This record gives sequence, structure tokens and C-alpha cells, in this order.
Amino acid sequence: MARNTRNTREGRGRRRDNAAREESEIQEKLVHINRVAKVVKGGRRFGFSALVIVGDGKGRVGHGSGKAREVPEAIRKATESAKRTLQRVPLREGRTLHHDVAGRFGAGRVYLRAAPPGTGIIAGGPMRAVFEMLGVSDVVAKSIGSSNPHNMVKATFQALTNCVSPRQVASKRGKKVGDIVGRRESGDETREAADG
Repeated sequence: MARNTRNTREGRGRRRDNAAREESEIQEKLVHINRVAKVVKGGRRFGFSALVIVGDGKGRVGHGSGKAREVPEAIRKATESAKRTLQRVPLREGRTLHHDVAGRFGAGRVYLRAAPPGTGIIAGGPMRAVFEMLGVSDVVAKSIGSSNPHNMVKATFQALTNCVSPRQVASKRGKKVGDIVGRRESGDETREAADG
């Protein structure tokens, strides 16, 4: 019995170490700070709201917002919120998206396109921060709707949740990855033949 409890303690310790290691790998980026005012009997009370993106640069990313009377506290709250919403996004060759995808949130509309090596991150403000934290090095993104950073970030995340890898598509359809990717390439060839 004693040996059993020791094993569970060691297991918990290992899990704690892994969690601490993951925490240390996670980077954060402050995207936007807004001063907000609350009107009370004696006048106005000022506070701050912060929008933060966190990620490990290896396909995991999250966003969060926080409000407080002081800027550092708002940033801390936003960072904690972002760490709770971390999500994994499948990347092709660890550098770009698998396919083009559109996202929408409120009035924010974004369009993300996969790009060849050496393209870099072609995206505006808040979207760039998302891709940097995600670990994407080649992508072309366009914001068509609202320039509000909250809406842009949420629309980008909505688009990223719609990204699927060939492996996921193959497992859904009960086929091999080669069939899916091969079909995509042969479709390109037939399109070229039709154009030529």
C-alpha cells in the first residue's frame, strides 16, 4: 500500500513538473490596452482593459482579456484567461496553414491563406501577434471587416478552429492520407491541363 501511494505521489510530481515546463515555454504578447471609465457619484473612475495573446510557438495559441484598475493587474488577468483558452492548430511543415480559411466574429471578417516558404507573416497588427505566438512563419492574411482588435483576434481564432489537417480528413472519411493529398495534387494537374 505504501509503495502504491509513493507511485501516485511521484506521478503527481511528474505531472506538476510537466505543467511547470509547459508554463515556462508559453510566451505572451500584449495586443491592446484600452482605458475605460465608470461614472460614479463623485466623478469618473478609470480602469484598464487588456487583450493578450499567448502561445508556445509550436501550434498552440490562446487569447484572453482582463479588466482592472491598474495596467499590470489587467495584463495578469488577461494572461491567465488566455492560458485557459489554449487550443492546438494543425500546421503544415510547422510553418504555415494546410489550406485557405475564412473567419468571422461580429463585424470582424478575416481571410487566411497558406503561403510558400520565405513569404513571411503578411498580416496586420493583432493578427500578426496571433501568428507569431502560434509559430506560423509563412501566411498571408487579410482583414476585411472591423479593425477592432478584439473582433479581429476572435475572427482569426474562429478561422483557425476551422483548419483541419489531411490526417484528420482522412480519419473522418476512413481513407489514407496519401489518397487525400494525392487527389489534391492530381486535381491541380487536371486544372492545369484544362487551362493549357
